[in-house]
Amino acid sequence: MPQKIPYWHVDAFAAQPFGGNQAAVMVLDEWLPDDVLVKIGGENLFAETAFVVRDTTGAADWELRWCTPTYEIALCGHATLASGHVLLQRDGGERITFRTRKSGILEVVKVGDAYELALPAIPTTPGDYPEAVALLGAQPREVWQGEGRYNVFLFGNEAEVRALDPDIRGLGMLGTDQFICTAPGDATDIVSRVFVPGGGVDEDSVTGSAHAVLTPFWAKKLGRESFTAHQASQRGGDLTLRLDGDRAWLGGPCVTVVEGSFYL
Repeated sequence: MPQKIPYWHVDAFAAQPFGGNQAAVMVLDEWLPDDVLVKIGGENLFAETAFVVRDTTGAADWELRWCTPTYEIALCGHATLASGHVLLQRDGGERITFRTRKSGILEVVKVGDAYELALPAIPTTPGDYPEAVALLGAQPREVWQGEGRYNVFLFGNEAEVRALDPDIRGLGMLGTDQFICTAPGDATDIVSRVFVPGGGVDEDSVTGSAHAVLTPFWAKKLGRESFTAHQASQRGGDLTLRLDGDRAWLGGPCVTVVEGSFYL
């Protein structure tokens, strides 16, 4: 008999279907082999599939891992928000914690009809990445880089970010880097687009980990710790951002699109 795994398809950072970023959330009784997790990520074909298992160490409520269609990653924001949404809706409560393998303890808190997600704030320092700049097809005003292959390209305005037409194949050949293009926003405080072609995601819809970078980056530039953001992908998504010490709090709603079973 095939194994039956509870499965949810969630649009994160979206108040209604077809917006924000899609994630699969799967609740496991115990961890499957690593290669099977990646194969499931490839079967789902979302930017990330989140897998949760009850945490027995007492450090958190659940263990959490994420897979793209091609490999396991160290941090994913939108699929963590989706996981919190699924479990809080299913089990009740206002707060849930996740123990991760490379990003410490993550937390999702229910705030009205939406949620806030605490991620480690990822600092950046001025850098230089001429190979990537050439492939983006436009000259940014500044380039900043952070640990974990995060690269921030600062442009002058939202129109410049929206007009970008990068060489996706070329960017993918630079490895699993995350290319975060950002500028002051028109209707929101900041705007961004995020490309991760080396990780199997040409352009991400709404990227939590990128906003863990953008939160401290823009807090310093704006001179305040709370502001609004829009990721200008085809699906698009809006977030609230808040810097609290070494934590970046990302806020937004989620909507469940599919609930069912995955047969393995």
